[in-house]
Amino acid sequence: MDDTLKEMELQIKESKSKLMEVGIQLSNSRKQVFPSFTQKMEDLLGKLGMPECNLSISCQQTNPGVNGLDEIQWRFSANKGIAPQPINKVASGGEFSRLMFCVKYLMAGKVSLPTILFDEIDSGISGEVALQMVDMMHEMADNHQVLTISHLPQFAAKGDHHYYVYKESDVDTTTSEIRKLEGTERVKEIAKMLGGNNPSEIAFANAKELLQPSN
Repeated sequence: MDDTLKEMELQIKESKSKLMEVGIQLSNSRKQVFPSFTQKMEDLLGKLGMPECNLSISCQQTNPGVNGLDEIQWRFSANKGIAPQPINKVASGGEFSRLMFCVKYLMAGKVSLPTILFDEIDSGISGEVALQMVDMMHEMADNHQVLTISHLPQFAAKGDHHYYVYKESDVDTTTSEIRKLEGTERVKEIAKMLGGNNPSEIAFANAKELLQPSN
């Protein structure tokens, strides 16, 4: 039994040594890319309406875990002169949406993902920022299938395909259904996104304009 315990203690020591070695390699690799990653993030966020943002990533060593030896914290400020703070304390819904979008945009070029899904990425987004995000989605779609769940007409109008998700109910059950929108049906649905369930002629005109191919 004593020999068995000594052998197991040696195995544990060797495993811990290997764990620390690999963990330090991972930590060093992370620290090397943080500066270029945060710079790219700030450049992209500038295109999405936050030209004065400041993003930093701190990395502190902690006990080994599923994420290695690092405790990583993202710190963010959307405005000049404001010190970056932890993202979960300062980022608004729209700012957080743009942050997550930019992360996925950068990761799309590094990871072989067949499909990228954006679920409600339009929170707090509108106008020119939405159109910029659509252009970036089209870039991502060159190498990936991009699916976007959205209530924003700019997103819906610029997709290559447009599907409508809705619910059907009977006496006992409710089911979710989906159908592809084409032609006038798509125009009507985007007009409803712009002007409510009874869209005006102006809403229909705006929907048709949004559906025009980008120059």
